[in-house]
Amino acid sequence: MGHVFDFHDATAYEESMQQPENRLAFEMEIQLLRELLQPRPGESVLDIGCGTGACLNAFVEMGLRVTGIDPSTTMLDLALHRVGNRVDLYRGVAEDLPFEDNSFNHACLFTSLEFVEDPKKALAEACRVARDRLFIGVLNRYAIKGLERWVKGMFTHSIYNHARFFSVWELKHMIYDLVGHVPISWRSVCQLPLPSGKFAASLEQTLLQRCPFGAFVGMVVVLVPRFRTRPLTVRYQASGAPGTVPG
Repeated sequence: MGHVFDFHDATAYEESMQQPENRLAFEMEIQLLRELLQPRPGESVLDIGCGTGACLNAFVEMGLRVTGIDPSTTMLDLALHRVGNRVDLYRGVAEDLPFEDNSFNHACLFTSLEFVEDPKKALAEACRVARDRLFIGVLNRYAIKGLERWVKGMFTHSIYNHARFFSVWELKHMIYDLVGHVPISWRSVCQLPLPSGKFAASLEQTLLQRCPFGAFVGMVVVLVPRFRTRPLTVRYQASGAPGTVPG
């Protein structure tokens, strides 16, 4: 199943996202997602490992029909509080998605592949349930920031103690092994310390996004539709509500 975020992890994550530097980095990551995925209003997207719902909100603002899934009831409760009934939420793991083949236009793994038990199986499932494109957003193994997280995790407890970082080359190898040489495009952001001023931001938007050493790598995979199946899905509800899914 990989690492499932508990209350402590979820609280620490939410607190870290309130820091100005992390908010700015997240905005850059979401902008990269929007530019690479290029979703059209009305299309459907599955956010795999949706966490507390930050990406869910962004997808809703893009005019998409949004579904989120996460193994952590704590994270799902926070996501439900954030997005309400605008999004369908389910409890489940990335390696065994409870949806039929080609159920969504797009699937998204946004800094969630790092915490699954079997990354390749999670990617295979994402490719199975999406019929158009898959977005993968990961923390870069070869970024200076990635090294910083790794060193920090040696001395203090952090959610990144449970994370596995990836590179552009590793992601491409797994995708090609799963679905063949389909079209792939990628870019990276947060090459420079944040905030770095307008000139640095402009540099990030142009030349540096082609560099494979940014702290965050975004990749879009163009997919080939597959046959449909019909597994059972159970909608997630908040703890204590009628019909709650047992934890």
